[in-house]
Amino acid sequence: MVFSSSIFLWLFLPVVLVLYYLAQERWRNVLLLAASLFFYAWGEPVYILLMVVSILINYMFGCIMERTEGGTKKKFWLITAVVLNLGMLGVFKYAGFAVDSINSIAGTEVLPHVEIALPIGISFYTFQALSYVIDVYRREVKGQKNIISLALYISFFPQLIAGPIVKYHDINEQLGSRQCTAEKFYKGVQRFIWGLGKKMIFANTLAGAADMIFGLTTAELGFGTAWAGIICYSLQIYYDFSGYSDMAIGLGKMFGFEFKENFNYPYVSKSIREFWRRWHISLSTWFKEYLYIPLGGSRKGNGRTYINLFIVFFCTGLWHGASWNFVIWGMFHGVLLVIERLFLGRLLDKNPVKIVNHIYVILMVIVGWVFFRAEDLSYALGYLQAMVSFGKETFLGAGVFVTPYILTCIAGAVLMSGVLRGRIERFVRAHINQKVIDVSEVILCVFILGTAAVMLGSGAYNPFIYFRF
Repeated sequence: MVFSSSIFLWLFLPVVLVLYYLAQERWRNVLLLAASLFFYAWGEPVYILLMVVSILINYMFGCIMERTEGGTKKKFWLITAVVLNLGMLGVFKYAGFAVDSINSIAGTEVLPHVEIALPIGISFYTFQALSYVIDVYRREVKGQKNIISLALYISFFPQLIAGPIVKYHDINEQLGSRQCTAEKFYKGVQRFIWGLGKKMIFANTLAGAADMIFGLTTAELGFGTAWAGIICYSLQIYYDFSGYSDMAIGLGKMFGFEFKENFNYPYVSKSIREFWRRWHISLSTWFKEYLYIPLGGSRKGNGRTYINLFIVFFCTGLWHGASWNFVIWGMFHGVLLVIERLFLGRLLDKNPVKIVNHIYVILMVIVGWVFFRAEDLSYALGYLQAMVSFGKETFLGAGVFVTPYILTCIAGAVLMSGVLRGRIERFVRAHINQKVIDVSEVILCVFILGTAAVMLGSGAYNPFIYFRF
């Protein structure tokens, strides 16, 4: 079950909301847990057992570490918990990739091919479970005695499938007590509808053109077609994933939870460092808190800092998928961050013509997205070659795929991605009455919801990109 589906919008969500607000406060977590398990079982009836096992394992280790004093014994329990969590993730997500890589290196089938279906959302809920046991080990929080609360934290349906990754120490108090106000509920509905619009109007529309172009062979790609495809995909993945995050944050508010932001207009960044402070914030801060800093961060000299960055971005790429393309994408960003630390960052900071910084970031991010989107490395390299084959085709050749409607969508998506949004908002706040703004926001939400309903009714639907991670 996904947020941008009729069954969720018109049946599941209304029923859960009504039952939640009718229930006594002490039963609300039980209700949300039941709803979350049902939500997950709707699409993964078998792998719901895997999630339950994850909950039980982490609950047990949290209780053990809570009773264990610091020292070798407590570290042993933490290592065991981490190994079990990563072990489950490794078996279901990376076993086939590891076997295929070994066979490829050996040049023969040393190991039999392994094909295991990937449980939806396993990367997200595994990282949340790891956050819990590590926070308990560090004494940042107490071990959760109420298994319902811990189970809800790991399985809560708004951010279960595609994030944001919620760290336990950010939400543990809300699991026990939270405020549900009319204002928060209204803001939640508004944020959810805004995210739905991002997904249905922008992401789905751009996905059509991107999928068609990336479905071509590299021999069929020309200069204009290749650029049109990767521009559409760059906007698609932003609106798809940030739209999901908006919907998750909005749903959280409806039930009284406050989740941290996951995106902050990343395409306005003036450096790759800034890009990663704005893109998938919950993942980058997770790796910073639970991997980069424990490795030593930037406290042990430049050489060690660069190694730590490479490790983090190798893991970031691998987290996204069992493919060398994702690893290359992660390492590509790692290399850029090292270069910025070496010298480029100082040049970017001193550069008075900031548009040059923006162009640099956009170009580097777009090149990275080619590896992220391509099915394999050879296709990615062929695609990049088409992007610099200036004489092969003009931008007019892309007109077969990029219709006037999609061009309009691209223009709107670019404007809403932060390029001019800040200036537009400041102008509106300065020149238009707040009551008019409030009424306009309601009208806009009604329009977005109606448009999304029409698109759903016409069968215009595709799953969220991050579902496969």
